[in-house]
Amino acid sequence: MQQVRAIFTGDGLLARALRSLALTVAGFGGAQILRLASNLILARLLFPEAFGLMAIVSVVIQGLMQFSDVGVSPAIMQSKRGDDPAFLNTAWTIQALRGVGLWLVACALAWPVAVIYDEPLLLQLLPVAGLSLLITGFNPTALDTAKRHLRWGRVTVIEFAVQITGIVAAVALAWWWHSVWALVVSGVLSAGVALVLFWLFLPGASNRMGWERLAASELISFGKWIFLSTICGFLFNQADKLILGKYLSFDVFGVYNIGFFLASFPMLLGHMLTWRLLIPIYRELPPHESAANFAKLRRMRFAVTGGLMALSAGFALLGVWLVGIMYDDRYAMAGAVVVLMALMQLPQIIVMTYDQASLAAGDSRRFFILTLAKAAAMIVALLLGLEWGGLMGALLGYGAAMVLAYPVVIWLARHMRAWDPVHDAGMAAFGLGLAALALWLNGAALTDLARLSGW
Repeated sequence: MQQVRAIFTGDGLLARALRSLALTVAGFGGAQILRLASNLILARLLFPEAFGLMAIVSVVIQGLMQFSDVGVSPAIMQSKRGDDPAFLNTAWTIQALRGVGLWLVACALAWPVAVIYDEPLLLQLLPVAGLSLLITGFNPTALDTAKRHLRWGRVTVIEFAVQITGIVAAVALAWWWHSVWALVVSGVLSAGVALVLFWLFLPGASNRMGWERLAASELISFGKWIFLSTICGFLFNQADKLILGKYLSFDVFGVYNIGFFLASFPMLLGHMLTWRLLIPIYRELPPHESAANFAKLRRMRFAVTGGLMALSAGFALLGVWLVGIMYDDRYAMAGAVVVLMALMQLPQIIVMTYDQASLAAGDSRRFFILTLAKAAAMIVALLLGLEWGGLMGALLGYGAAMVLAYPVVIWLARHMRAWDPVHDAGMAAFGLGLAALALWLNGAALTDLARLSGW
């Protein structure tokens, strides 16, 4: 017992990683319970069209964030100067100026987006939703310092408090307004609360406007590939919403988003774990330096992938049942979406522990090449799937995209000496077995979805 306590309470890499893992899983679990509860309540207070509209607003806001991402956070996490006040003030200045610019761009995009999706309300929604970009730009670099050193305790508590605030605001406003405005305004309020709490309660020197030429040069040099990578990452992660939002009616699109919302839990946890843990771990345990480092990373990789695939198995096997007991008949089609999306995300889960190796080594160029390949594969697969088989075809295309991009994953992982074919083959075999079982158990619902898709 004392040895276990020592492992978790020490200041070494393992102790910090285990504490971060425990906090991440606990925080994620609590956050998703709250998220699910609020979604169930909001689904009864609002109509499917509201979720479709909010999906478009969210895609635009996330797109602006990612299209302008200059890599400030990963630069702080991996740079040797990541604790230097001059470096941090320069990074914060870049981030704050970016936030102001993003809000102005959100205002400018409101009219063309409203025209493209033939929805006048978007003209009003986007400028208000864009205020969250302005607010977030002034978050302190103490948040990135906590990430750098795997100190997630206060960050997790603050994020949990912010989520509770946003949920309470969304439910109260939805009960009052019965409008998509409840979702938009609650998002802005959450950003404001997060800003205040991060400044008040995260340790570290206060930021101020500043500009050091050497720091700016390092940030821009590292960030130019991150900038391009995040554009591609946005297209990879949001292509389904951009494309399906144009081709489907807002009520069907809203139902799709309910299904995606449920099936995406394991992927969200995986992204959070890899983002929070892997850059520091790869930085301190480079796989090319020793067989011992590779062995430690292999154990970590099997644990992360196995846990995430087990979660995905639950949604793949029980998706139709879950939707049936949680939502009313308006959302019935979401059950088949949950099953299929959970299966189609398995290829992403298998390879998600590789890409952060390049960022930890400061090689943002190869990371960009990988995200470019993934984005191109996703767009092509979705368009071909939609043309071939409607919504059902698009969902199958979603899964095919990562399979198409796998050779590029191997290329990057081999360069970093991180590729583990034993892990990939074992997890792929498990995924195929799971897919066969899930398709057999949920055949009737999937047949109905295929019929609605025009098969």
